[in-house]
Amino acid sequence: MRRSTLILAALSALATTPAAADAVAEFYTGKQIRFIIRSGVGGGYDQYSRLLARHIGKHIPGHPSVIPINMPGGGGIRAANYVAKIAPQDGTILTIVSQGLPVDQALGLNPSFQADLREFHWVGNLSSSNQVMVTWHTSPTKTFADLMKRETTIGSTQAGSISVQMPAVLNNVVGTKIKIIFGYPDGRDVNIAMERGEVEGRATNPWASYLAVTPHLIEQKLIIPILQVGMTKDPAMPHVPLMRDLKAINPPDQAVLEFMSKATVVGRPIATTPNVPPDRLAALRRAFDLTLKDPDFIKEARTQRAEIQPMTGAELTQTVHEIIATPADLRERVKAAIQPKDARSLPGKKKQGN
Repeated sequence: MRRSTLILAALSALATTPAAADAVAEFYTGKQIRFIIRSGVGGGYDQYSRLLARHIGKHIPGHPSVIPINMPGGGGIRAANYVAKIAPQDGTILTIVSQGLPVDQALGLNPSFQADLREFHWVGNLSSSNQVMVTWHTSPTKTFADLMKRETTIGSTQAGSISVQMPAVLNNVVGTKIKIIFGYPDGRDVNIAMERGEVEGRATNPWASYLAVTPHLIEQKLIIPILQVGMTKDPAMPHVPLMRDLKAINPPDQAVLEFMSKATVVGRPIATTPNVPPDRLAALRRAFDLTLKDPDFIKEARTQRAEIQPMTGAELTQTVHEIIATPADLRERVKAAIQPKDARSLPGKKKQGN
């Protein structure tokens, strides 16, 4: 009798699998998924989002259309708050989340950030490419050792962004002499500022983003990578030092370098809203995984030089939760380390591009 019951239960479970798949396909048929992009048109976040949006729909049951929507503001906070608080929570929203927001939540840095990233459903990570600090080829600072010896003006975006935090950590923990110039609207403006000679370098940008969006800067050797931030060295830059390998002035602060290095692994993370039904989340995660194996996606990614270093939704979820769950004593050390002590905001005319 028990054996018969087990057999019936197994048959029942098998029977429900196609039904669940049919339910997901029925939901998405004729639907439109809005892909919320945390930045304006152009740049790395936008490029990766649109690349994924063009291909993922055909791998979602029911084949919904996927429409990119740019929602810049607050270094990605506006988009994250919208996804958490306003957007429909039914699986019709995808978003790319700012790399620095898990750190922001872990440290409680910004009162305007109302989302809880632990409630987001993480679909997958497109790229965990290392963040790289570069200098313009005309700058006397050409190595990390030079950063320790001379004041170097480095451009970054808004206060509180990862592009301000990273050089602040280097100054406070390692002893570099970076003068942070913050307030540029986005990374493209920092690139222009380097070309104009307003600043000597750019604080952070994924190496994959340089390869995909501005490859001429690398090919023509207009930028010089002087530091990379990640858990392992990029094979393309074996001689560029890794931040986690640097020596902190105070040994207990070595953990700060490790924390910031781990945070960069969250490179181009894709999520959907809280409260999405499990079967739809599973379908979105599977569609993400299938898209990254799709020959058409791979071909276009190569054409765009978009470096794909993926993480699964489950791996990304674990990483985000670990960052947010950082012990209190380390959080306080990091909070102190990311506060810039030698920084200057842009004059208004430069922020407007004049």
